[in-house]
Amino acid sequence: QVQLVESGGGLGQPGGSLRLSCVASGFAFSSFGMYWYRQAHGKGRELVASITFSGRVTNYADSVKGRFTISRDNAKNTVYLQMDSLKPEDTAVYYCNVRHYSGSGYVDYWGQGTQVTVSS
Repeated sequence: QVQLVESGGGLGQPGGSLRLSCVASGFAFSSFGMYWYRQAHGKGRELVASITFSGRVTNYADSVKGRFTISRDNAKNTVYLQMDSLKPEDTAVYYCNVRHYSGSGYVDYWGQGTQVTVSS
């Protein structure tokens, strides 16, 4: 079955950096685009960054553009989110996501999430 396991969250300082990892299993990782979302307390889930199956194309939310970098290593079935110049408003639970399409629709798979807290 599809499994996504995030790691790397924790306490970060304003202006500092954290690197999140998501290890995938149970599907052909190198054939699927991957996504990072986040959800702050009391708010909806927000798409932060995406990367195509090859890694050639990436997209970012305006709120993180120029500060976060998404990348992937298809040999390791892993997608990363490098977070630099952290701000307190980056505090959230971060989730890895993959969407599998079928003839009748799609299924979203999520990891368990990793907490990122930015505070001095």
